[in-house]
Amino acid sequence: MQLFTSCISTTLVLVLLGLVVFCVLTAKRLSDSVREQLSVTVLLTDNAGEGDAGRLETLLRTERFVNNMVYVSKEQALKEQVAAMGSDPSEFLGSNPFSASFELQMNADYANTDSLCWITQKLKANPMVADVFYQKDLIDNLNANLQKVSLVLLVLAGLLMFVSFVLINNTVRLSIYSRRFLIHTMKLVGASWSFIRRPFLLRCFWIGVASAALADGVLLGTIHWLVRYDAAFSELITPEIILLVSASVWVCGIFITLVCSYFSVNTYLKMKENDMYEI
Repeated sequence: MQLFTSCISTTLVLVLLGLVVFCVLTAKRLSDSVREQLSVTVLLTDNAGEGDAGRLETLLRTERFVNNMVYVSKEQALKEQVAAMGSDPSEFLGSNPFSASFELQMNADYANTDSLCWITQKLKANPMVADVFYQKDLIDNLNANLQKVSLVLLVLAGLLMFVSFVLINNTVRLSIYSRRFLIHTMKLVGASWSFIRRPFLLRCFWIGVASAALADGVLLGTIHWLVRYDAAFSELITPEIILLVSASVWVCGIFITLVCSYFSVNTYLKMKENDMYEI
């Protein structure tokens, strides 16, 4: 019965720990997704032809800061403007006033003002590029807000992980507490500390394994329900996130229970007989 209670208690704590890891990783993925929606417009010079645009596109696709791109020709830009305004500016101007351009979506790591400054300079150095535009204020405000949210999540994650460690430690200590006199008896008959610790470590190891398996089952079931409830979650919850959450539960479940067991047994090994009655 005590083994079952310890397993269930540890499972509930690992579910909490897994949820913390899941929320942090999902928030990071959401933050990256928002940053990657920010676009940078690269205007081409008027004398840049389709061949020049093709060479520039090939060059841009090799850059590590580009996540995705869309080429907008002069004709397509005119059509979009006509559809938006309901009139054709080329009729009274005598020519197409728009330039061909690329709409770049940046990788999340480069969607900040510092990176965009040197990226803009690099792009403008190309003779086919007339100018580069991006919404600096929007990017600054977005990054500032995302940093605040990330900081709050990290602080909460740290607190919850500390609470998880304390709860698991208390669960393990209680499970060993009832056997403190057995530990003392084994010590009196000459058993080595490593010999005494071994069965307790093995027991806690299997508690960690069973608890991690149960916790992973609960978490994977919850993730599956979320994806079926709203397909939008499938874009945020990547296989990498699921793997990291599952691995963190297994590592923490086994590692924390073993560490807590080791130090708890050592505590009772160091105690004298009279001290055990005073606990």
